[in-house]
Amino acid sequence: MRVMKLVPLPCPTYIYTPHAHKIRACSSSTQKSRRAFSLSALTLSLSALVFSNGNGPTTSISWANPQVPKFLELPNSGGVKSLDLRIGDGETPLDGDVVAIHYYGRLAAKQGWRFDSTYDHKDETGEPIPFSFVLGSGKVISGIETAVRSMKVGSLRRVIIPPSQGYQNTSQEPLPPNYFDRQRLFTTIFNPTRLSNGEGTTLGTVIFDIEFVSLRHL
Repeated sequence: MRVMKLVPLPCPTYIYTPHAHKIRACSSSTQKSRRAFSLSALTLSLSALVFSNGNGPTTSISWANPQVPKFLELPNSGGVKSLDLRIGDGETPLDGDVVAIHYYGRLAAKQGWRFDSTYDHKDETGEPIPFSFVLGSGKVISGIETAVRSMKVGSLRRVIIPPSQGYQNTSQEPLPPNYFDRQRLFTTIFNPTRLSNGEGTTLGTVIFDIEFVSLRHL
């Protein structure tokens, strides 16, 4: 007479991947391995995501070849580092062109605090309003001008801008329209006490996700 041994199975457990797919784990070992894979995949995915509040563009690395993306320093940029998240197929601008971009701006300090986003600036129809400026005019912080100058229309790029290429004074654009955000940005970057303590590099570093929307030749 054959004796059959019944092994109780644990209750179904679901693991959520970065794309919100549910995976059913039927054993503790499988559950642990899949959880480890899920966390690893989540880390890789987040490293390539555009940090937005849900209104901006997002992108992720290819699952077929999951590699941690690397920032590259733009030539003759004064230390601006760039990561291309999407390559457009439009024109590359020249100085004097009117360029329109969407951006999502954050401080490297204050846990990556978002100080402004054009995706929050809506017209009467509810569409986000891009930020326009004349390339080479000097009215915009040089790190953004440097980044846009080598982009094609339709591209999406993340840039890390050091203090020397960021805000040098309170009149440089882009300026957060909200008074509280604008004051918090500048009181952080130009904080005299913290600057005297040698924190200038951290305080003044800004991160922008830039989407090149269009250009117009003058």
